Amino acid sequence: MTAPAHTTANTAARTALGEALHTPVIAWFDEHARDLPWRHPDAGPWGVMVSEFMLQQTPVSRVLPVYEQWLARWPRPADLAGEAPGEAVRAWGRLGYPRRALRLHGAAVAITERHGGDVPADHAQLLALPGIGEYTAAAVASFAYGRRHAVLDTNVRRVFARAVTGVQYPPNATTAAERKLARALLPDDEGRASRWAAASMELGALVCTAKNESCRRCPIAAQCAWLLAGKPEHDGPPRRAQTYAGTDRQVRGRLLAVLREAVTAVPQAELDRVWEEPVQRARALDGLVSDGLVEPLPGGLYRLPLT
Repeated sequence: MTAPAHTTANTAARTALGEALHTPVIAWFDEHARDLPWRHPDAGPWGVMVSEFMLQQTPVSRVLPVYEQWLARWPRPADLAGEAPGEAVRAWGRLGYPRRALRLHGAAVAITERHGGDVPADHAQLLALPGIGEYTAAAVASFAYGRRHAVLDTNVRRVFARAVTGVQYPPNATTAAERKLARALLPDDEGRASRWAAASMELGALVCTAKNESCRRCPIAAQCAWLLAGKPEHDGPPRRAQTYAGTDRQVRGRLLAVLREAVTAVPQAELDRVWEEPVQRARALDGLVSDGLVEPLPGGLYRLPLT
C-alpha cells in the first residue's frame, strides 16, 4: 500500500529539519562539550553505565567525586558484583535516590553472570538487565558503543519541545509523540546519530535550560520554533516541583547516613535520634527495609544489606 501523500510530505519535512539541526548542534558540541570523565575513551562501557545511573536526577557537580571514587574501587562490573549490595549503598553517599545503587549492583551481578563481565552492546540485552529502563539502555548503547538510538532525557525532550514543537516545556511524562519525533530526527549514520544524541543532550544542559535559557548562545536559535513564536509561556499541566525539606526522602536520607557511617549494626535508639517525629520516622525506616536498602536484625538492630 502506498503511503498517503501528506504522510510522505511530513516525513520528508522532518528529515529535512533533522538535517538542518544536526550540523550546527554537533559543531557546537565539538567546541563546547564539557570534559567529563565518562566521555573519555578509557571510561569504557562500564564507566558510561555507572555515569548514567548516577546522573539520573542528580547534577554533574555532585556526581563527579562519587563517580571517580566508585570507578577506582570497582573498575569492572565483577568487582562490584563481588561485594555486598550494602557496600554499593554506602559508596553512593548523598547522591540521593539510593535504590539506584542497589539497581546498579544488580546489573553488575547480571553482567558478570550472563555476559562474562562485559557490559553488552545490544539494546535488548541491556534492557533485560535489572534496573535498566529504555532511556539507560539507549544511552549506554549510544554513548558507549556508538549505536543508533533515540536517547530521550529531560534535556533532550526540552530541546525538541522548543526547537521543533514550539512549546516551552515537554509533557511531564514522555509521550509516544516525543519518541516518534526523536526517531524521525535521528541521523541515519550510526556514528553521527550517537554524536547527535550527546550533542542535543549537552545543548539542553548548558544552553536550552529549564530556566534562564541562553538563546543568544544557541546554535539553532534562528530556526527554533518556540523562539520564532515569541517564546510563549507554558500553558499545559502544572510542572511538578521537586521538594525535599520535611519529606520522607529527607528522613530516609538521614537514617541511611547513620548506617553508612556505622561499621557495625546500629540500634533503633541511634536511628531515633535523627528525626523527632516518630510516625514519619517509622514510615521512612519501614520504606527503607521494604526497598531492600536496610536489613533489620534481631534485637532492634539495623544495617546495610549483605545479600
